[in-house]
Amino acid sequence: MELPLIPSLPLNVTDQMGRRVAVPFPPQRIVSLVPSQTELLFDLGLGEKVVGVTKFCIHPAEARTQATVIGGTKNFDFDKIAALKPDLIIGNKEENYQDGIEQLADQYPVWLSDISNLTEALDMIRRVGFIVGAKEKATVLADEIEASFATFAASATEVALVSAAYFIWRKPYMVATTGTFIDDMLRRVGFVNAFTGLSRYPEITAEQLATTAPQRILLSSEPYPFAEKHVAEFQQICPTAKVEIVDGELFSWYGSRLLKSAAYFTQLH
Repeated sequence: MELPLIPSLPLNVTDQMGRRVAVPFPPQRIVSLVPSQTELLFDLGLGEKVVGVTKFCIHPAEARTQATVIGGTKNFDFDKIAALKPDLIIGNKEENYQDGIEQLADQYPVWLSDISNLTEALDMIRRVGFIVGAKEKATVLADEIEASFATFAASATEVALVSAAYFIWRKPYMVATTGTFIDDMLRRVGFVNAFTGLSRYPEITAEQLATTAPQRILLSSEPYPFAEKHVAEFQQICPTAKVEIVDGELFSWYGSRLLKSAAYFTQLH
């Protein structure tokens, strides 16, 4: 026998964009438009309530089989979303696209995160936990992440700062710079961004890289799938640099995966 749904009470909250959103509490049918936030929802025990995810929501493995795939992070299938009848959609200012978000917000409660550093990521985790009815779990998770970074910072205080270039794309070369979450992670590891001052994700040339001459070149495993075969390419441009592949998820996913980041960063010194 199917039990009747408990009526949801409206909860008026503010998202990280400063937008007021009326969310049924607790939400029963959630669509997540961001991979790191999808993983967070599952880790908070909300997997059964996540009815829609993007094709990039690869963690946990069951996310894309248990929920409906509603397209990518920047091209939503609005018909699929409508069929899911969501009572909450969770997105992100940078990873999603404004026109799509505005179209969804005309019909559904849409809560947006806006994250450029660890502090904002922890705030997102706590706020999402609150609006989905998992406040205690989210608080414990955020506290654990915060503590892991504090411990890492204490152990890394005497490490000499070195310049680093963090590549997210090839053909054209693109790096993560000032104002990005990745840049905040680099600073916490103890790196000085070699391209500080450029805007967020600029294209750069091989000549610019050679002239800048960073001590470390970090090739992210995502969004471009850099692999060992690309190391020689960068080594030729900067012969004295240490070139290595790094786990892009642990530098750029700002949800529960951050629990693993600090420990990973200790290996990069």
